[in-house]
Amino acid sequence: MNKKWIVAGSLILTLATAALFQYFGFSPENKPTPIPTEELVLEDTNDDVFLYGINVTDLNIVEGTVSKNQTLATILAPFNVPYQIIDEIAKKSKEVFDVRGIATNKKFTVLTPADSTIAQFFIYEPNPVEYVVFNLDSKDIYKAEKPIEFVKREVAGVIRKHSNLSDEMTNQQVSYDIVDQFADLYGWSVDFGALQEGDKFKVVFEEKMIEGNVVGVGDIKLAYMEHRGEQFHAIPFEQNGEMNFFDQEGNSLKKAFLRDPVKYTRISSRYSKRRFHPVQKRYKAHLGTDYAARRGTEIRSVGDGLVTHASYTGGNGNYVKIKHNGTYTTQYLHMSKIASGIKPGTRIKQGQVIGYVGSTGLATGPHLCFRFWKNGKQEDWLREKIPPSEPILAANKAAFESTKFESLQLLANINYPGEGPKLVAEVEKNPNAATLKAKTD
Repeated sequence: MNKKWIVAGSLILTLATAALFQYFGFSPENKPTPIPTEELVLEDTNDDVFLYGINVTDLNIVEGTVSKNQTLATILAPFNVPYQIIDEIAKKSKEVFDVRGIATNKKFTVLTPADSTIAQFFIYEPNPVEYVVFNLDSKDIYKAEKPIEFVKREVAGVIRKHSNLSDEMTNQQVSYDIVDQFADLYGWSVDFGALQEGDKFKVVFEEKMIEGNVVGVGDIKLAYMEHRGEQFHAIPFEQNGEMNFFDQEGNSLKKAFLRDPVKYTRISSRYSKRRFHPVQKRYKAHLGTDYAARRGTEIRSVGDGLVTHASYTGGNGNYVKIKHNGTYTTQYLHMSKIASGIKPGTRIKQGQVIGYVGSTGLATGPHLCFRFWKNGKQEDWLREKIPPSEPILAANKAAFESTKFESLQLLANINYPGEGPKLVAEVEKNPNAATLKAKTD
């Protein structure tokens, strides 16, 4: 072969390799430094061992975390993966996971056959739940999720002086999502803004666990609230194919409307016929309820309905108005923005996000002004008596009493912080009384 062509070919290969090195984050003059890794040694066993859904029985396993400024190439270079394969993988993976998104301190795993020095699999974990598998032989790339274990958790607490529900729950590492669910559950029964020292709660829920770590929560399974000496039970029971919560008398806790259009928060201003307007600097009627919340907080429709307005005006700012039926209409003002797809004629479900808290229009700071109409007249939302959903049907009464008996026993056996010996619940034989007694072992 002509020497000129050999020299030219070598030059092209050198330039291409240099460009590839630079694309992936290093150059021949700046060779990748060793990556802190740890080789995982499997116990001897006759059974096949699987990791990330891959049979790793005959593979060497190396685990590591991504260091600052590392890329796919700098991670795989020490594992003798050809740069042509890295380039092909990087281009092919964009639809599944863009390798430019590999981030510092994220975990990765490299699998290498015992009889080879070239890695066969690269697995990257973008978050605690998901992982991305790169098959370096077949060039297949796919995303999957780790197995999730649901673990029941029981929590009890007592409201202390200058405290609130959120404080007491989060002090016990309970997720804010459970706080929100609890507040929604008892929204029409308990004024959480008026809790006092000595009020109590109990809640049973599920935590989502992956490899021993909590990654999320499920739904509340059972709850109890004691406010100003009055007891409020939330007993789960399925009726007409739908799981809902009922009190001890079999009345549904669910109502046509959610209690609050934003999740657990505080009320900053109430309905008033005469309130000093902070922007207009004069007294005027404030026919709504203001909810203090951070900018961007989700605003949800309190009930099913049809959007009649979704626009901007100088006073209301970005706002949405929803007609729920022939009796009730609600309105949500001062949004930072209206949620995508929300426009006149849109059908809305209870709890659906319709916008985000802001301070557009006549507002001094981020909050939601919520307005409520009944038969065409604006009313005080906080004083309205919303009828509950269907109670326990006569045909389901016996089954409900059995469920209630079990629920009350479980609640009685959940101790409050600092309580003494484990309580053993005794429920009266008479299911209609459903009174709890307790004794020590």
